[in-house]
Amino acid sequence: MTNPEIPATPPSAPNRVEIKVRKNGSLLVTGDFTLIDHEGREIVRPVGKPNTSLCRCGHSAKKPFCDGAHRSVGFCDPPDTPPAADTHGGGTPPAPVAPA
Repeated sequence: MTNPEIPATPPSAPNRVEIKVRKNGSLLVTGDFTLIDHEGREIVRPVGKPNTSLCRCGHSAKKPFCDGAHRSVGFCDPPDTPPAADTHGGGTPPAPVAPA
């Protein structure tokens, strides 16, 4: 017997797409997806690979796919920055006050 107040576990999503930003590297895409160019045409992905790496550095000779060029050009992610502290209670920061 199931409890109506406890939600059922959702079924696993075999078609779920996951995109990982690799440190100083490509975007690693896992799952079933379609890649479309700026004119609406499908870009054929490499066959037989469970993952697809997309270029993030702009130097790949196989764009939009990664060919490892980020290593030779020294591509680096921007430094991680901590989120700004909210010192005024939330939302938009207060407007600056003009000197009198």
